[in-house]
Amino acid sequence: MDPTIGWYQPEQIGRAQKLWSQIWEAQLGMENMNLNNSNPNLENKAPEYISLSVTNNFDQKLGPVNKPQNNVIHSNNGLGLGKRKRENKASTYGLNQNVQFLSDNSGLAPWRNRDQYTPGVIGLHEEIEDFYKYMSPRPEEHQMRNEVVQRIRSIISDIWPSAKVEIFGSFRTGLYLPTSDIDLVVIGNWEKLPLWTLEKAIQRQRIAMPDTIKVLDKASVPIIKLTDKETEVKVDISFNMSNGVKSAELITKFIKIYPSLPFLVLVLKQFLLQRDLNEVFTGGISSYSLILLTVSFLQLHPRYNASQPSSNLGVLLIEFFELYGRHFNYLKTGIRVRDGGAYIAKEEVQKDMTDGYRPSLLCIEDPLNPSNDIGRSSYGALNVKQAFEYAYLVLSHAVNSQNQAFFSKNNSVIGRIVRVTDEVVQYRRWMQKSFPVLTVSAASPLAGSSGRTYASVANTLSQSSQHIANGNVKLDNRPQEESWTS
Repeated sequence: MDPTIGWYQPEQIGRAQKLWSQIWEAQLGMENMNLNNSNPNLENKAPEYISLSVTNNFDQKLGPVNKPQNNVIHSNNGLGLGKRKRENKASTYGLNQNVQFLSDNSGLAPWRNRDQYTPGVIGLHEEIEDFYKYMSPRPEEHQMRNEVVQRIRSIISDIWPSAKVEIFGSFRTGLYLPTSDIDLVVIGNWEKLPLWTLEKAIQRQRIAMPDTIKVLDKASVPIIKLTDKETEVKVDISFNMSNGVKSAELITKFIKIYPSLPFLVLVLKQFLLQRDLNEVFTGGISSYSLILLTVSFLQLHPRYNASQPSSNLGVLLIEFFELYGRHFNYLKTGIRVRDGGAYIAKEEVQKDMTDGYRPSLLCIEDPLNPSNDIGRSSYGALNVKQAFEYAYLVLSHAVNSQNQAFFSKNNSVIGRIVRVTDEVVQYRRWMQKSFPVLTVSAASPLAGSSGRTYASVANTLSQSSQHIANGNVKLDNRPQEESWTS
């Protein structure tokens, strides 16, 4: 089984699975052997998978710290925490080597707050609702990100007092995961984009981890990438890209039109994130592309009630995976979401494209600029298609009424394709403790019905991020007693 795509399901675990796993690991061991030291390069060969066999012990001073379990052998089979896992706290790469998390399907599923879910697609719908409530931004997470924005804005305003900092992307729309990055755009007047000037200023202020600051001046959209030293939040900074803000506003409008959109998007973003398919340069697709795929799916759904609040989220999720994992013709068809949405021939898309560009494999017409193909750089779109097909097969098998006898009633259906690692859980606990938000009183405008969730409060607070970006809000000067380190 490809460790980048999936893992063993509870009913597959047993003696036969253990035997074949041992045979597979033995084969990997033979491939990694250095016979008589004849080829020293073999010693540096990357492991085929990365172990998640760690316990996350929370350090009150430094935050969560990963420590290997005593009963796990790392040296004999090339297991161990590598760079890939450290950079992505949500990664489930190598989960098959940790059967204790898979045996009853309850491990790494902290969103489950019921003893038992209804069998079939109704239970899947219930789980998606619980997953959304659990993974939605909490006020503390929103507060932490606002402080990161304020630190960067202060540096920018010191260099260019007239420059304007805008937030866009998932932080602006509210569709972000606990480990999602922050997208910022600096609006100002320069003859040449001052990427290196800002990079040097950030280095001097020491707000970012030194080895994480990167200037991508040759990219189609030049940006500065960094990771905040205090919070480990990743930040992308671009210049004079006003379309980013307009795109976020467009997504906000789609959320109002399609109530099921945020539920599906959070599940899909987590699904791609833990497989390292959430960014173009890792062989996946961008968050914006994923959202437009979901919007198109809802726009062109054959059932009129698919966009209604009463629609079954489990059915919609399976149908999404079926469409883009099995039926969609990536070679000939492009996607359009403006004017109500449509599937269009790539030949038609090319008519509007400039500079000799051709439609990409995943061709999504930019709703704000028809001459731009949003999926242009998604060279690994087929990897995403393969993952979607896998998810369709797993979920459709799990909700089939004829297969219910094989499954335990305590099994998680969505947990067959999505997990939340202990590292992410501990990271969220650290954020909640380190960035407290004042309790909302009954008289406060934020106080609402008893059904109000973290997500709804965070969405209400979302405008504060814009005030901070424009310098209209001054954060408190409380001392930071803790910092997060891996």
